[in-house]
Amino acid sequence: MEYVYAALILNESGEEINEDNLTDVLDAAGVDVEESRVKALVAALEDVDIDEAVADAAAVPAAGGAAGAGAAEEAGDDEDDEVEETSDVPDTTDDDDEDDEASGEGLGELFG
Repeated sequence: MEYVYAALILNESGEEINEDNLTDVLDAAGVDVEESRVKALVAALEDVDIDEAVADAAAVPAAGGAAGAGAAEEAGDDEDDEVEETSDVPDTTDDDDEDDEASGEGLGELFG
């Protein structure tokens, strides 16, 4: 993450994101710089508009949060109506021993 943060600092300060500048920022932060990671990051950011990418990333959670608040507000308006909560998680309250053994076998296969 330090490498990305260094690139963001350079972008914010108006400096060119190149190997030398990125290395200087990382050195100043006390990071042990790996030249291959610096080269890879500079190459990956070559055609990226960082300001636009940051704005897009910041907009996604805000939109999801606004939709969640709107749904909660609608549920609060209908106090007399019962609201049934649903979940994508399967109900595991059944106490069958056979199901427990099958679950254990599945985990065994998954983890070797």
